[in-house]
Amino acid sequence: MRVFLCEKPSQGKDIARVLNASQRGSGCYSGAGIVVTWCIGHLIEAAPPEAYGEQYKSWSIEQLPIIPEHWRVEPKAATAAQLKIVKQLVGQASELVIATDADREGEMIAREILDLCVYRGPIRRLWLSALNEASIRKALSALKPSNETLPLYYAALARSRADWLIGMNLSRLFTLLGRQAGYDGVLSVGRVQTPTLALVVTRDREIACFVSVPFWTVEVALSAGGHCFLANWIAPDGCTDAAGRCLQQAAAQQAANRMRAAGSADVVSAETERVRECPPLPFDLGTLQEVCSRQLGLDVQETLDIAQALYETHKATTYPRSDSGYLPESMFAEVPTVLDAVLTTDPTLCPLLDQLDPTQRSRAWNDSKVSAHHGIIPTLEPANLSAMSDKEIAVYKLIRAHYLAQFLPHHEFDRTTAQLLCGDQYLQAIGKQVIIPGWHQVLAVPEADDTDRESTPRSQVLPAMHEGLPCQIGHIDLKSLKTQPPKPYTQGDLVKAMKGVAKLVTDPRLKQKLKETTRIGTEATRASIIKGLLDRGYLIKKGRAVRASEAACTLINTVPAAITDPGTTAVWEQALDMIEAGSMTLDTFVEKQSMWITLLVQQYRGTTLAIKLPEGPVCPLCGSPTRQRTGKAGPFWSCRNYPDCKGTLPIQKASATRKPQRI
Repeated sequence: MRVFLCEKPSQGKDIARVLNASQRGSGCYSGAGIVVTWCIGHLIEAAPPEAYGEQYKSWSIEQLPIIPEHWRVEPKAATAAQLKIVKQLVGQASELVIATDADREGEMIAREILDLCVYRGPIRRLWLSALNEASIRKALSALKPSNETLPLYYAALARSRADWLIGMNLSRLFTLLGRQAGYDGVLSVGRVQTPTLALVVTRDREIACFVSVPFWTVEVALSAGGHCFLANWIAPDGCTDAAGRCLQQAAAQQAANRMRAAGSADVVSAETERVRECPPLPFDLGTLQEVCSRQLGLDVQETLDIAQALYETHKATTYPRSDSGYLPESMFAEVPTVLDAVLTTDPTLCPLLDQLDPTQRSRAWNDSKVSAHHGIIPTLEPANLSAMSDKEIAVYKLIRAHYLAQFLPHHEFDRTTAQLLCGDQYLQAIGKQVIIPGWHQVLAVPEADDTDRESTPRSQVLPAMHEGLPCQIGHIDLKSLKTQPPKPYTQGDLVKAMKGVAKLVTDPRLKQKLKETTRIGTEATRASIIKGLLDRGYLIKKGRAVRASEAACTLINTVPAAITDPGTTAVWEQALDMIEAGSMTLDTFVEKQSMWITLLVQQYRGTTLAIKLPEGPVCPLCGSPTRQRTGKAGPFWSCRNYPDCKGTLPIQKASATRKPQRI
């Protein structure tokens, strides 16, 4: 019997339909010699420390580090019934086809069950990029051999065990050290979550410490040949900062006065260059999350959920958890079919599609740039827009636009930069004139934001410029501005920072090693990492921004710099890639992680943490300071000398004692 093991019920249903396995059973579909069953995500999980010994039920520094000699897993209680069904079917299989999601976690979901069942039969891999019928049939005709994707399992297992070692040991260690210092909360440490949190804490501190500096600009309205345009004063050296901003009001005022007295300006030089912009690539998940955060105000988890629904429920787009925007060259032959499906889905696109050139091969088609997954694009079959929510339609249209942009001309414009002399003061005017709209017809690109200066509009069209052209001055506007602090992270910004971690690494050797490619987390995990930080209260939503909580700042102040350094986790991710490539073994990676954790525990187990604690009232029994603790009934103030002194105060009463008294 050939058993297909899928990741979730909906996926199993789609594959069973193509295989004509139409007989519904308990947790499966069956047909002639075929059974399709499924997991519900991970059916098993890494066992907690207490599974390795009763002594680990209570937390103690003396027990650390906890390094399993033989790793254990246990069934997830919520899905135990489905696990029983899967184990039974795997036991009856003469051949097994792994049909889970085509990534590390999908490989692990299937392989961990096969290991648990001690399955030794033949295994093949169904590698799907879309769940529409044509894509499933194509993948079924090209099943991969088991050993081709087995390294993905080892990489996922290495990630899981590293997360366990760091999370279980360091969360216990620093929570216990925190309690010794009077902090009653849990200090949760994670391999990916902690450096991610450090990014937000660092940004918030940059904002808090930012000192605004005043600067001045002079904007001049000019005209030539009846055509009006704007130019900006170029402040001379000696009164500017490194960014060219004028820091001396007197210098700006004097320049404005001199230009008013001059009354006109002459063009000193003018240069025009033709700029050709190629279309952006189809989306990878991270870029889709960034754009949806910026343009649609969606949380990164919400974007992932919508992209998953477009893939899984609506069959409208391909696999969403991709880290590449490139497309395999073999898919170029499918372009006419995809365009026909897009037009059938939305007939209003007919005028636009008439302008496309389906034979145009953009830079997107490049086998050398495709990793395990290709960019997110529309599928080969029409979708039903009426079945989608407004948000799903909005995300679908973004994905569609990035694909259609590949078949439109480059966006071309002339950029003119003119230097003018007004009296003895220099001005600069920049103009842009679109020559060929190209792919901008389907994909509007917002102008870059500049919060520090009000510069000449980039979209203005200049008159025909040549050396010596006289220009009349309309008005001169002296503007007083201030430098602005960095903006708080939005969730989309945070994903972008996690992807571009090499930019944040200061060690030049490590920076070179990372080469802007290794990142914090993966496309599949970043949304859940951010959601976990929000759920734990380490991150707080404030409008579209996310800010760090007091607990987050306490945690980042407490843990070793190696844990918060984004470069460390980026190197870990690079090691996981090496396991996936076969150049490092799982055992070697876990052994190195175990040694590192052991050293950290030895280094910090005797440390006294300097933690800023909430100020409480004095103890009603001995007059000592109190600290906040949490009991069965909730938080309360407890004497710092507990258990020698058992004085307590409820939070409500304590708050009342701190109210100002009249004298």
